[in-house]
Order: sequence, then C-alpha cells, then structure tokens
Amino acid sequence: MVISAEPIIYALIFIAVLALVQGIYLVAFGKSISLNARVNRRLEMLEKGAGREQVLEQLRKEMSQHMKSRSIPLYAILAEKAQKANIAFTPSQLVLLMVVLTGVAFAGLTFGTTAGLAVRAGVAVAMGVGGVFVWVNHLAKKRMSMIEEQLPEAVELIVRSLRVGHPFSSAVSIVAREVPDPLGSEMGVIADEAAYGRDMGDALKHMAERIDMQDMRFLAVAVNIQQQAGGNLAEILDGLAKVIRARFRLFRRVKAITAEAKWSGNFLSVFPLLALVGINVMEPNYYDDVKETFVFVPACLAVGAFLVTNVFVMRSLVNIKV
Repeated sequence: MVISAEPIIYALIFIAVLALVQGIYLVAFGKSISLNARVNRRLEMLEKGAGREQVLEQLRKEMSQHMKSRSIPLYAILAEKAQKANIAFTPSQLVLLMVVLTGVAFAGLTFGTTAGLAVRAGVAVAMGVGGVFVWVNHLAKKRMSMIEEQLPEAVELIVRSLRVGHPFSSAVSIVAREVPDPLGSEMGVIADEAAYGRDMGDALKHMAERIDMQDMRFLAVAVNIQQQAGGNLAEILDGLAKVIRARFRLFRRVKAITAEAKWSGNFLSVFPLLALVGINVMEPNYYDDVKETFVFVPACLAVGAFLVTNVFVMRSLVNIKV
C-alpha cells in the first residue's frame, strides 16, 4: 500500500497562504491594526503626530471603502466581510494580494506535486482567493465579537459620564480614549465627526448600519429618540446597557447549549470528505470496479447534493436568533 503525500502538501500550502497574508498585513500596518492593543489605533495615530482631521479622514476611508467597491471582479464575495473586519488594505490591494497568493500557491504546487497544469492552476486560484476570504472572514468574526463584548461597558461608561455632568459628546470622547480597539476607534470617529458638526445621532446610526449590529442600532435609536423627545438620557442608556448585557449573556448561553450540535454538524459534514480522501490515499484503485458503470456519476452527484443539503440543514437547526 502506497500512501500519497500530495494531500498533506496541499494542506501545508494552504496554511502557508494563510500565514503569508497575515504576515503581509502585519508588515504593511504593524501593530497599529492589532485588535489586542491596549491603546486604540486612532489614539496611536494621534500620538505619532498626525492631525485630528487627517486621522478622521484616514479612518473614515478605511471604514467605508470596501462596500463602495463591490463592483470589482472577485471582490464582491468578500466586500461585506472586509467592511466588518475593517481591513486597512484597499480593495485593489486585496485583489492584488489574491493574485500574489495565487502565484505563490501555484509555485508551491508546481514544486511539491505532480498534478497537471489545469489542476494546479485551478487549485492555486482557489487557494489564493479562498485564503484571503478565510482570513477576512476570521477577522470579521473576531472584530464583531469584540465589539459586542465591549459595547455594554462602553454604554455604562457613557452613563457614568453623563451622571457626573458631562455632555453626551464629551462622554463619547471619553469612551474613545478609554476603550481599546475595535470599539475605541469607532467611537473616536463619531466624536471627531460630531466635533466637525455632524449630528451625533446620525453618526451613531451610520456606524450601526455599517457594522450591521443590532445592539448598536438600539443605541442609535435611543439617542435619536432622546434628541427629539427629551428625557433623562443617562437613565435611558442605563436601561439599554442592562438589556445589551442580558442579551449578551443569553447569546453566550445559547452558544454553549448549541456547541455540541454545531460540532456534530461540522463532523457529519466533513467526515464523508475526509473518508473519501483517506480511501483514495490508502487504496487508489478502490473505485475502479464501479467507476465505469452508468450509475457511478449520478450516484456521486446525489451524494454531493445530500452533503450540501446536510450543511444547510445542520446550520439552520443551530442558528438560533437572540
């Protein structure tokens, strides 16, 4: 029995593509784009000597550039994810990055495998585009999760600032200074926009729509209602903070309850593919007796359809809205 090393080489090349895209991003922007930094990116840019207007322009460009470029070929599939991840690369740079990674993957496949030219080209394109998509999707999920976790504390900080006499704009500025990224820079942009004359409620509404977060919409609606109808904004936001924190706890509980089902669904979805790869690696001639029959291709298509259906069914079963 001869075990082929090519599947392992394919996996290693894809992992190398993911590591390369992260490395290029860190080299291009350094630690300023790290979501784990104690000082948010806006403050770091200001400390380096950039003007407030220049920093605002740069951050606004990064926060809106991706959804404006959905017409670029190959880019529309990840524009929304790149927007949520707030990727500092421009859309054209991301497309160029796909091309570079495709070339790297093709070179690796050429030297590491014996696959035909068409197979190497197709797999290289899939790795180049798929590697960037996986990377952007991971950053988007991580960033949205961090914003959801930071938002209750930020609202409570606003409440405390309002109760000691600060106006709402000053309270948002305090959040922009005290809260790390990603929410710190987002609030900093809102504070700067308000300082240059934009309505605070409109700025919050725009941010909520851009990052597509329900809790942020609650905050924007609460501020807009208070601006139009009046009332004690501190009490309103205090109640909102409690609601957001309760929703966050409920979401975590639901996530814990459905974790086993999600992993079971992932296993059931991936296991047939792993079994197929394992069979072909350990016994390449396993299907020789049946692959020439007239039912082989229809059977493969039916199995593939069932696998795809299984993925959607399992996801719908554990996709509980909170």
